Amino acid sequence: MGKEYIWDRVRKRKVVATPEERVRQWIIGELTNNRGYPLEMLSCEYSFSHNRKAYRCDLLVFNRKLKPIMAIECKAPNVKIEQSVFDQIGRYNLALQVNYLLVTNGVESYLVTRSLSGEHSFISYIPHYNEISQQ
Repeated sequence: MGKEYIWDRVRKRKVVATPEERVRQWIIGELTNNRGYPLEMLSCEYSFSHNRKAYRCDLLVFNRKLKPIMAIECKAPNVKIEQSVFDQIGRYNLALQVNYLLVTNGVESYLVTRSLSGEHSFISYIPHYNEISQQ
């Protein structure tokens, strides 16, 4: 039996339909269809390095000046969102320096925002792109 593929609107190609990938495609749909995020401001599997270590963020959102503003970590629906997931995206943010961190498994989603003073807090909704793109 062959692998199942789904269309990735960001990468403009078919990708293997793993559970994690299905969650990524779901959140892309939520952001673009319901929150006004332009497709061209999203990057899948964004590669970067920090302290000589290579990392890859599942989904990164940029503002119109191409500055990263939100990092998103996607997990399969059966993966529990726990501290280790927040630690993972927190490590990414040491290099990315975004003000919004979203973790989701398609069942549970948590968005953490960083204030100007550096304080972190959870917010209960995903803001519209226009609300965060000016940063």
